[in-house]
Amino acid sequence: MRLQTPAATALLALTFACQPEIVPEPYIPTDAYDAYRHGLEASGLGATALGRDWKLSGEMALRSPITVQSPFNESIYIDDSAAFAVGYRFAVGRGQRTEVTLQAAPDVDWRIYLDLFRVAEAADEPPIHVATGGQGDRKLSFEPRRDGEYVVRVQSELLRGGSVALRIENVPALAFPVDGRDTGSIGSTFGAPREGGRREHHGVDIFAPRHTPVLATSSARVRRVTDWKLGGHVVWLDDQERGVRLYFAHLQTQDVEEGMWVEPGDLIGTVGNSGNARTTPPHLHFGVYARGEGPIDPYPFLFRSRRRQRPVDVNLDNLGRWIRTKRQTVSILSEPSGNDAIRELEAYTPLLVWGGAGRRYRVALPDGTVGYVRERATESVAKPVEVMELASETAVLDRPAGDGIVKRVLPAGERIEVWAQFQDYSWVHSEAPAETEPEWVRPSTP
Repeated sequence: MRLQTPAATALLALTFACQPEIVPEPYIPTDAYDAYRHGLEASGLGATALGRDWKLSGEMALRSPITVQSPFNESIYIDDSAAFAVGYRFAVGRGQRTEVTLQAAPDVDWRIYLDLFRVAEAADEPPIHVATGGQGDRKLSFEPRRDGEYVVRVQSELLRGGSVALRIENVPALAFPVDGRDTGSIGSTFGAPREGGRREHHGVDIFAPRHTPVLATSSARVRRVTDWKLGGHVVWLDDQERGVRLYFAHLQTQDVEEGMWVEPGDLIGTVGNSGNARTTPPHLHFGVYARGEGPIDPYPFLFRSRRRQRPVDVNLDNLGRWIRTKRQTVSILSEPSGNDAIRELEAYTPLLVWGGAGRRYRVALPDGTVGYVRERATESVAKPVEVMELASETAVLDRPAGDGIVKRVLPAGERIEVWAQFQDYSWVHSEAPAETEPEWVRPSTP
């Protein structure tokens, strides 16, 4: 057996002392949503039932989003006793900007996360994360680089709730370049033949009286102010944010100088018919040129939908409360504006109201099915549907299912008030039926 010498022992101690400590890398969240998720995990709440529900609700919002059309408004109820998330899917074209906003009462201070995802081209691939609103932000704005389908997810932190108003709207990415005009003044579109088909029109022509102000469409640098035989008096702007150059031609006057910085709405010239437009009425030729692509259609960059902005027109006092269908059969619909039915509901089916869009409620059935119903097809649960006498001893359940938990047992002969009906089950009396969780029986009557 060899004994270590004092020198060897000292050398060994020095060797270990010189080794760097193993310190884990500090966690750096990628965004506000990720920071909250990590906080749940670090605190141990991620492993609880409520923490798992929060994560699952976020995943389900992406798997089964609600298809909507811009502009879209919905009032949303967030239950503070359950994990909440909802997703909305919509189309956006290149040249448009989508603006998503949430509005809540001024004293609301809980965190609501807005996340944007692009729908993958392959149906079996998950959506691709694009952006997240910052901590406390209730606005999200983006411009796609190509046409696509997107999903915005709204998710609240745990144990906080209330009502918020959501708005999704697609608007032009560029301000309109002719003062007082819109796309209705466009008389010649992108790609139209020129010179007997020898070339194509690489822009749009916006007709207006001579000397009508021509305005900057975005924050940009004036790249060139020049004259040439086709375009006449022209101005080029360099929009570095979008990676495009903007071309203004046939101007009567040029009111900027090269190198100037302009903001949307700044005067850059006036409408004329200079260049090869001398024989045509005054108009602005407006073009958009993308780096690496050349000319692209400016119309989507200027188009503003005239689709009516339908306000929320339902009784918002019912948010978070139970209502029921009227006595006729009612369709529960998959979308707030479409007519595709998920299924038909029998008379007096109970509905938990989670939101309102237009004249429809977004509701949940007792079995978890979520969809939209027309407000006019519903009513309150202020009065019972009927009073029945139990033919035999009957269990009161927490949900209308065979595996429901028994809360108590009612004796035979007891008379009970029925507030709603779902499949073979009846919602029995409660002190405040609209605001409490229903209790269910499956009665056998004489």
